[in-house]
Amino acid sequence: MKELLIIRHAKSSWANAFSGDFDRTLNDRGHRDAPRMAEKIKGRGVAIQAFLSSTANRALTTAVYFAEAYGKTKKDILLFPELYHAPENIFYDVIEKIPANIYTAAIFSHNPGITDFVNGLTETRIDDMPTCGIFAIQIDSDHWNNFSSLKKSFWFFEYPKLDV
Repeated sequence: MKELLIIRHAKSSWANAFSGDFDRTLNDRGHRDAPRMAEKIKGRGVAIQAFLSSTANRALTTAVYFAEAYGKTKKDILLFPELYHAPENIFYDVIEKIPANIYTAAIFSHNPGITDFVNGLTETRIDDMPTCGIFAIQIDSDHWNNFSSLKKSFWFFEYPKLDV
């Protein structure tokens, strides 16, 4: 059994008009939501072993908060530049590279691709993946390398405003 958490980056800042999209930082809400959601998922007993992230600042910062909740550091995060505004097929390519000894992985990326991707995985649909939203699935397999052809089961969906 494999478990995959697909996580959209936390809320980003638009305060610096001179900062490019790739370099945008998290805003105050993003800095609150990311560690809170990481702790919430950890509290559910989800044992994330691998963290895969877009190299864009806001996605990577979100991934760092999650990694730190699991006693890991930034250098433990696997970086995939292609996850920056990735179309669906890129998600499949990245996931199929996860080593077989990893049972639970989290992938951090961006809209609109992340919403399109999660809506193609199971019968469960969402209108728009919210910032710091987590769409989790389970896969009955011992390997990730055939992820695209495997049956995926919806596990859970969490996002910060569910608690408000």
